[in-house]
Amino acid sequence: MNTLTREFLKSRFLEYYRKSSLDLPPGLEAREWGFLLFDGAGMRRHKSYLSGGEIMDYLRSMVPAHVYHSVAYYDRPDAPTMKEKGWRGADLIFDLDADHLKKAPKSYRKMLDLVKLETQKLLSFLLEDFGFSEKDVSVVFSGGRGYHIHIRDKRVLAMGSDERREIVDYLTGRGIDLESFIREIPVDGDCGSESAKKLRAPAQGSPGWGGRVNRSIVSFVERIRSMEEAEAIKVLSKSKGIGAKKAAVFYKSLSGEGVMDKIRAGNLDLFKGSTDIWKRLLAEDFDGEGVRVGISLDEERGETDEPVTADIRRLIRCPGSLHGGSGFRVTPLTVTTLEDFDPLNDAVVFGEEPVSIRVTRPFKTEVLGERYNLSEGPLKIPMGVAIFLMARGVAEFR
Repeated sequence: MNTLTREFLKSRFLEYYRKSSLDLPPGLEAREWGFLLFDGAGMRRHKSYLSGGEIMDYLRSMVPAHVYHSVAYYDRPDAPTMKEKGWRGADLIFDLDADHLKKAPKSYRKMLDLVKLETQKLLSFLLEDFGFSEKDVSVVFSGGRGYHIHIRDKRVLAMGSDERREIVDYLTGRGIDLESFIREIPVDGDCGSESAKKLRAPAQGSPGWGGRVNRSIVSFVERIRSMEEAEAIKVLSKSKGIGAKKAAVFYKSLSGEGVMDKIRAGNLDLFKGSTDIWKRLLAEDFDGEGVRVGISLDEERGETDEPVTADIRRLIRCPGSLHGGSGFRVTPLTVTTLEDFDPLNDAVVFGEEPVSIRVTRPFKTEVLGERYNLSEGPLKIPMGVAIFLMARGVAEFR
């Protein structure tokens, strides 16, 4: 980024901060604040403020590219070392970032759509399985490639890193054993022999992961039933240990009358010898039920950003600030407003005024309802798009 571009971005950010305010977190006087400036000199942190007015004065005088506050509450948030700060507790934070999803779509739009779906899935876990109230859950578009969720329920404040990591394990389904959900049980009644068994799974509406197991099974069966027989057999027989003959029998068993009602009730005993087939197929189809977006400590999977969730001293972007890598607003949302939120429109705070730029490398994007396929060279473009391109490092102001 050249000097002219840097100064232009600073002038636009200053204009924004002169007219706007931050969505300040509770207990701001007990939080550490940090800033990254446009000069690239590194984080300025260990700062504290007693009021929002003080923070806005800093933003208008220094015009940072990025604004952060701690997830933790401290006795002395401006102390230079963590030991001296005096940790009191911390919000429970989830950072879902599509940039770290394995095989993520190249399209920024598709990437954001995917991480939004994962965020909604995470919210379902938090509200239904953990019983958090919507009033204690804040959703924030990060301004970049994902979403942050802040839990400020008093019960989580004193949790340590290990306890927070256990929550992530539950959310991602790590350690979930399908054998504990899909199992053979003895047949009831006098007519069955002692060795007779039937295959059962959790019923629709079962609490926790049980309900998700049933939903995964129902989704899998509906997908297979929607296929032509030849296609379905081909798909089923791709699984290790399931040949075309078994796949054909399995497909026919799924096509019978009343099958979906049986499966929703947890009855998987559709034909003799189906147990191993069910377990093989569902083991391959089950991963999508856990939250999968973000950075994982397990490098083989992409999940909720565990280092963020478990880190009780981390800094997180302040809602209402601007993201220096996109120019987008770090947008506060609710569980309800997330549904209709479109970051490529709703997080853009700069308007349609034309700005002259020079594109420095080919780039494709979509902003403010328009798709751009840009080649190197001079261009006049709406300010909201121009600032995004300059912040992303693919254009310079001219």
